[in-house]
Amino acid sequence: MTFPLFHRPGTVVFLDDDPDYLEMLALVLPRHWHLRLFLRPTECISHLLQEPPFWEADAWNQQQLVDLWREGKPLIPQVLAYWSRYTERYALSRVCVVDFSMPGMDGLQALAELGDWPGSRVLLTGQADEQVAVRAFNRGLIDQFIPKQTPDISRRLVEAVEHLLFSSHARHAQTWRSTLNPAQAALLRLPGVDAWLSTFCARHWVEHVVIGEPFGVLGMDAAGRIGWLQLETREGLPALAELAEVAGVPAAGVQEILAGNKLADVELRQALASSEPVSLVPAIKVGDNGNLLAALFPVESPAGPDPDNSFSRWLSRQSKRQVQG
Repeated sequence: MTFPLFHRPGTVVFLDDDPDYLEMLALVLPRHWHLRLFLRPTECISHLLQEPPFWEADAWNQQQLVDLWREGKPLIPQVLAYWSRYTERYALSRVCVVDFSMPGMDGLQALAELGDWPGSRVLLTGQADEQVAVRAFNRGLIDQFIPKQTPDISRRLVEAVEHLLFSSHARHAQTWRSTLNPAQAALLRLPGVDAWLSTFCARHWVEHVVIGEPFGVLGMDAAGRIGWLQLETREGLPALAELAEVAGVPAAGVQEILAGNKLADVELRQALASSEPVSLVPAIKVGDNGNLLAALFPVESPAGPDPDNSFSRWLSRQSKRQVQG
């Protein structure tokens, strides 16, 4: 499964001894990336080696949410509160891109110094270094390598880094997979479902998490707006219709649910302890066999993130893209 159960933006680090190349990258790479640019390996290594304790603390925070859910505390308001409080999560470096050919310490030696830093590693190589990169990749020392002489290298680099940024970190994936039952996990692997969810989330949100109770994807866009993509199987429609009827949905709406034409946000309202009327939204077929349905609901909650803590506001507060060290 390539669809990440947990995803959020992070910092991208570049290390290259050529200041002109770094300045060029700062101009051409996407503006929605948070970049840290380094000239000296020692400065870059020192920066990244400060991060593992913060990664660990963040992973512990996520595990605490799941542990409290197991004790009966709904997950959705917990995730909203987590998103609201911990904006420093965006500063954690997710990908480090290093030039191989540097005086004193080559790129592989620099990456080897990172030890248990948990991010992804990309090596930029000259033509003479490609065999070194291939061997390093096959040994699992790097996640990607890109020859500098590649035509349209900026586009190739963006594609590689975007792929790594959207990939699941193994520990995060394990934490959130534990909220899914086996049937839900299997649904996410159905033909077409994986790709559909990946495309939908990448188009709508910069951060998301998949949970199993209720079943769906909670997402946040760069401006801090929250959405809930409810997932429902056709076999689950009678139970949803019954909940909707109890919640006061008229008979015509209940029939729309039973027919698979609409979904109701009953469980979302319950999780948020909301007294607002239940909403019905047209259902979308997900995947190839049409057994899985989805509907997107906006989430308005006082527990949601402050707009000042949104990713776009956080990014605007960071320093300009300057070469360091």
